[in-house]
Amino acid sequence: TVDIFDRGDSIVIQSTVAGVKPEHLDVSITDDTVAIRGKREQGEKIPDNQYYYKELFWGTFARSVILPVEIEQDEAEADLHHGLLTLKLPKKKKGITQKLKVKIV
Repeated sequence: TVDIFDRGDSIVIQSTVAGVKPEHLDVSITDDTVAIRGKREQGEKIPDNQYYYKELFWGTFARSVILPVEIEQDEAEADLHHGLLTLKLPKKKKGITQKLKVKIV
């Protein structure tokens, strides 16, 4: 599950990834998409017939999100704190003209 919200100059994505080791998390970004993949490993294997309730999810997961605006990939940040993954994705600045040097060949 994810929450996505606007902070004015950036888009923030939060996802609960409790029980996932940082080395088992993979976050990929492009200008307009984010993909979060990971693996949650079960510590002890319990036979199904010994469960009263079985609601937790174990194994691999993936979530891709199309962003509402383009972002600056090089300035993106990711933090993991108490099982909450937070991605801060600065928005691409619109209306900025990039000067290009012309080379003589």
